[in-house]
Amino acid sequence: MRIALFTTCLVDAVFPQAAQATVRLLERLGHEVDVPAGQACCGQMHVNSGYQRQALPIVRNHVRTFAPVLDGEWDAIVGPSGSCVGATRHQQAMVARRGGDENLAVLADAVAARTYELSQLLVDVLGLTDVGAWFPHAVTYHPTCHSLRMLRVGDRPTRLLRAVADLELRDLPEADSCCGFGGTFALKNSETSGAMVHDKVQSIVSTGAPFVTAGDWSCLMNISGALDRQGTGVRALHLAEILASTREDPWHPVAAGPGVVRAGARRGAR
Repeated sequence: MRIALFTTCLVDAVFPQAAQATVRLLERLGHEVDVPAGQACCGQMHVNSGYQRQALPIVRNHVRTFAPVLDGEWDAIVGPSGSCVGATRHQQAMVARRGGDENLAVLADAVAARTYELSQLLVDVLGLTDVGAWFPHAVTYHPTCHSLRMLRVGDRPTRLLRAVADLELRDLPEADSCCGFGGTFALKNSETSGAMVHDKVQSIVSTGAPFVTAGDWSCLMNISGALDRQGTGVRALHLAEILASTREDPWHPVAAGPGVVRAGARRGAR
């Protein structure tokens, strides 16, 4: 398959290892990955903060960038973020319609139908749960709110993790509770957010796992910052980073500043 990578702005600017790992994984599985030029924000932050009119040109840019999927340029679009893929599925057409652009709304719906979160692409489109990964560590998984409630990815991520050779998946207590990030929520309601992520960290630490993973670096950013401030020693990795690791070519996480874990990948997204 030819697959377009929707990098998301947070991954592109702050956590490129998630995009690099996604490319490495998909190419190892025999697929061709393209990173379309011109992509930027999907508009989620603006919509969630009530700025729908300002989000309209952002949505228009996103749809224009990925519309070639409708003409067969790519077979699918993948994003390493349940939050941003959720925004394309549930917000972009709505923003276009409220802005009076029905043609854009129709295109947005069509592009969104070809857009998948990573675990959805692997399990539902490619028909895989075992991707040949190897990660010899104990890991706990946090199901982020948008992936859990908006995209309804269900057990796809954990099915993928359980198939990773030598990985021990430890159940996370109160896994479905929010980590407190919520985009601008963490800024506007910092005390509430801080209390929520404190509880999340306590749950993660209680598993004894040295790694926590999720399908969104936005939530992992919030969680890993709290893990670092509390001196837990637990490190955060995106799901793609674990799935990209093999015995022959292991993915080596290395610290790169407070709360941030980057990976020593040899290859990067084009």
